[in-house]
Amino acid sequence: MQPPLLLRSSRRAPALTRRGWLLAAAASAAALLRVDARATPRVIPVHARRFVFTPNRIALAPHERVQFELTAEDTLMGFSIPQFGVRADVPPGTVVKLAAEAGDAGTVPFLCDIFCGSGHETMNGVIVVG
Repeated sequence: MQPPLLLRSSRRAPALTRRGWLLAAAASAAALLRVDARATPRVIPVHARRFVFTPNRIALAPHERVQFELTAEDTLMGFSIPQFGVRADVPPGTVVKLAAEAGDAGTVPFLCDIFCGSGHETMNGVIVVG
């Protein structure tokens, strides 16, 4: 019995062009950056003193994960973002870390939710998601 005859095709498989390779590499890098962005939240320092948050306006990307590093200067403060479902007490002289994740595009208020004196009602800020 004779071994089977191997047929060779005269057609070659299309080689990956330089442009195709670059596009594939860019897509892979973008996917890795998305994964990395989800794995490592951005750190945002927020300082509280009677009756001001600094910064009082924070810009976030939709669904961005962040970690607020909260400090208070003069008295016990509260930091609350009701729409994100997070809050923390912030005693003076400490750093309180608070993880949060932005939602869809829009404007989200944050506020001090512990009475800190006359003027407390104006102690707030805004997160702009978009």
